[in-house]
Amino acid sequence: MKEFDIMLTTINDVKEFVNIVSQYDFDIDLSSGKYVVNAKSIMGIFSLDLTKKIKLEAHTDNDEFFEKIKKYIVS
Repeated sequence: MKEFDIMLTTINDVKEFVNIVSQYDFDIDLSSGKYVVNAKSIMGIFSLDLTKKIKLEAHTDNDEFFEKIKKYIVS
């Protein structure tokens, strides 16, 4: 499992992010505060506070996946 902080600042960011993560069959969770949602759920993502960093937990070591989402990863 790998963890990163990400930012999804626009509606288009959320749509593109969900399209990317939906291509993979491993579990990907997003959390903000006490809330944890499935990263493949657009409605779940919109329930989070998108003005702050969101923690991503990907249950994989798939380098291709991390390359595709690198523009959302913040340090």
